[in-house]
Amino acid sequence: MNILIVSLNYAPEPTGIGLYSGGLATELAKRGHRVRVVASVPHYPQWRIFDGYRGWWWSSNTEGGVFVMRCPVYVPTNVSGLKRIVHYASFAISSFFPTIVSAIFFRPDIILNVAPSLGTAPTTLVSAKLSGAKTWLHLQDFEIEAAFATGHVNASGIVANAARWFEKAVMKHFNIVSSISPEMCRKLTEKQVNTDQIYEFRNWAELDHIKPQAMSSYRSKWCLDNKKIALYSGNIASKQGIEVLLDLARIMSIDPEFHLVICGEGANRHALEDKAKSLANVSFYDLQPMEKLSELLALASIHLLPQKADAADLVLPSKLANMLASGRPIVASAAAGTGLAREVEGCGLAVEPENAKAMADAINLLLRDEQLYTALATEARVRAEARWSKKAIIDALEKRLMPLRKKDRA
Repeated sequence: MNILIVSLNYAPEPTGIGLYSGGLATELAKRGHRVRVVASVPHYPQWRIFDGYRGWWWSSNTEGGVFVMRCPVYVPTNVSGLKRIVHYASFAISSFFPTIVSAIFFRPDIILNVAPSLGTAPTTLVSAKLSGAKTWLHLQDFEIEAAFATGHVNASGIVANAARWFEKAVMKHFNIVSSISPEMCRKLTEKQVNTDQIYEFRNWAELDHIKPQAMSSYRSKWCLDNKKIALYSGNIASKQGIEVLLDLARIMSIDPEFHLVICGEGANRHALEDKAKSLANVSFYDLQPMEKLSELLALASIHLLPQKADAADLVLPSKLANMLASGRPIVASAAAGTGLAREVEGCGLAVEPENAKAMADAINLLLRDEQLYTALATEARVRAEARWSKKAIIDALEKRLMPLRKKDRA
């Protein structure tokens, strides 16, 4: 098949959407498909254009067997709701001609539009008309509702109503609309997407690279030997509700063996570090190289997965898969009945979102009850292998896509 992917975020971004868009493209290329990508210059999660890339011009290169066209994009230093909208809009504009040209000359069987950014969806639909391609919209999160939930955008008024209308209007024109969890797929039906168009396409765990291990070299490297370590690793942004972790650290300060490690980048990191200056039991570190991810995750006694209550079922954190693969129990901020609570049931504890006391109680329970801790840790790896295998996920996806080939290529 000829597959054209339009994704704002793409490799070599080390986390989030870019990691999975890059992984999908290179895996499909390895399987013999011709894959072309239209993406922005890499900039996430640092919100700074990576060294070696041009920020204000177009470029192209072959990366991992995939032909990648890089488009200029506005990257805000301090991310706000308005600046994020301009960021998305800049990619929608700069990616227009590369997408159209690719559709005409590459002649894709299918065009995959990854959201965020949904702003590129109209270009995808026009390109499909020009090339006779089928269309596939993949929602890594519901960006419009997430913007309302996190306060980036006012949820009422003309702009909000126009955004909701636009979302529904474009979704119904795609041949396939996918998302990353059952709950997010059910939400698509609320947006009037036909059930036969909906497909669950999960992010995956790197099971071959991330394996349970008893100890981590990071304990000695970061002088954390003999500590009970609660680890948060990933993007530091508002929809994570990560501020609750500082309240957790204050509550847990009565335990001299407890230490909170926050490892990541993002728009809120500097502000969070400033607030944590008085907390001796909190350390911040940069994201570590992918080849060191298994070592990093093994640092944890317990993984922490905070999430704002209003963001429930608008996004399923991609970091969850690798946390499970590491064979450590998880304490997640998730109300009963939400997708995140269901995913961690049996391999971690779900507590009331934005409630530091509830999170502290869960951590203390796990550290006190060795039998419970071992049972949840063991099940975490089992769950990762059962639900988050990269090979199984992409095998199923490929099977879903093959009937969409153009007849002259079937």
